[in-house]
Amino acid sequence: MRTRVAGALLAVLALTVTTGCASDDGGSAEREPAGRSTTAADRVEPLADTPVPQLPVTVRSSDGRKVTVRDAERIVPLSGSLSEIVFTLGLGDRVVARDITATFAQAEKLPVVTRNHDVSAESVLSLKPDLVLAETTTGPDEAMDQIRDAGVPVLVVDPAKGLEDVGPRIGTVARALGVPAAGEELTKRSEDRIAAARKDIPKKTDKPRVAFLYLRGTASVYLIGGKDSGATSLLEAAGAVDGGAESGLEKDFTTITTEALAKAAPDAILVMSKGLESVGGIDGLVKIPGVAQTPAGMERRVVSIEDGVLLNYGPRTDEVLKSLVDQLYGDAK
Repeated sequence: MRTRVAGALLAVLALTVTTGCASDDGGSAEREPAGRSTTAADRVEPLADTPVPQLPVTVRSSDGRKVTVRDAERIVPLSGSLSEIVFTLGLGDRVVARDITATFAQAEKLPVVTRNHDVSAESVLSLKPDLVLAETTTGPDEAMDQIRDAGVPVLVVDPAKGLEDVGPRIGTVARALGVPAAGEELTKRSEDRIAAARKDIPKKTDKPRVAFLYLRGTASVYLIGGKDSGATSLLEAAGAVDGGAESGLEKDFTTITTEALAKAAPDAILVMSKGLESVGGIDGLVKIPGVAQTPAGMERRVVSIEDGVLLNYGPRTDEVLKSLVDQLYGDAK
């Protein structure tokens, strides 16, 4: 998934393991997770009408540069989230490579041009792209400079932090591809579907406290999300409270401790599906110190959502929100 999480965790992972987030693309434990994930099949849904790019266009990149896009026949998005937007706009047949976090079905056969979230400039340039789409966390800087120095336009997009970023990110990518009307259509579709998903939240229930845990058992990485983890907006949209943020965790992620979990006091725990697999499912999760003593651990109340979509804040965020609501409230709806 997750350029957002990869960037937030970079310093932590550098101190704990040498494999970093490589396990995001596999390497999870063999046992099946005991939790459940109700997100839809891992596919994107393109707009019904394929737009035709009107180029050239000049747009402003979030790094302050002006970027002129003269052609968009060969596009390289360097995050799963950006790939998702391009494919959903209906321009997936123009994408010639993917980042390891682009795991949805339509992109799975594309060549991968990143390793452990680091971009290989040589791999990108060998595909002769017309446009590279990147996040502010995409790197290393030397690789990105090498791509620019080869004359390839590079558009850097601000990271997704919450639901309010869905429309702006879609619009930014659509304008750069010369399909602004398609961007407006996709933004409206996405926002309408998010609003519909929120209508399923029970009106007469107390707000559940939810802790977002980032787990990679194969790398001994066990973290709890704070106010900058990226999950707060999603949890609040689902009518829940981000237990980690509310308990005073100011950082994006903090190593799990019994004390931190006790302060978060979650009624439910939110995890990525591969993370849950990597610790051996719910049986393994409750063995992490402090988890079994929380209300969530006692009730074995775990919400599991696919890694590739959880924090993307893009065209499939309505599916994520619907899954979260379904798993949190169940029969109470």
